[in-house]
Amino acid sequence: MLDITSYKTQILITVILLIIILILNSLSKRAIRRFGKISSIDMNNRKIIFYLSNLFFYGLAIVVITIIWGVNLQEFSVFISSVLAIVGIGFVAQWSILSNLTASVILFFSHPLRLGDRVRVLDKDFDWTGKVEDISGFYLFMRTDDGRKISIPTNLVIQKGIEILHHDEKTGAIDEE
Repeated sequence: MLDITSYKTQILITVILLIIILILNSLSKRAIRRFGKISSIDMNNRKIIFYLSNLFFYGLAIVVITIIWGVNLQEFSVFISSVLAIVGIGFVAQWSILSNLTASVILFFSHPLRLGDRVRVLDKDFDWTGKVEDISGFYLFMRTDDGRKISIPTNLVIQKGIEILHHDEKTGAIDEE
């Protein structure tokens, strides 16, 4: 039978660590929100920074918890390298779900596309023109001019051409840059 008193120290340290991680994560979100407003970073980019911040803190917690509980580091490193190999496949495989997540990161760091932009998807099969409503980890959500709400996988946003259109407030006409 499992004697819980023999693990009292590990349990206590784990609980303290989780409380510290939650506090640091909360402070980080507050700092990101404040810095984002000061620096005029749009909400979509802040959302991605929140996700990356969560990933960092919870990843750190997992590593420290494995050390606290005495997990064999060699076995743990094999597990981590397997996970990284799967993520690496996602970076190069266009058919993979992970390619959508990778494309979202690329859109965040190097594409001028922003929430609220009017865009035209340059595709021979579809003529979609509308306003970008949201960009998630896997999809770009767009409201077309005829009122339809469509979702486009982010890897297709990278592969297809996206023309950013700007709406002229005075005349109501669309100016192309």
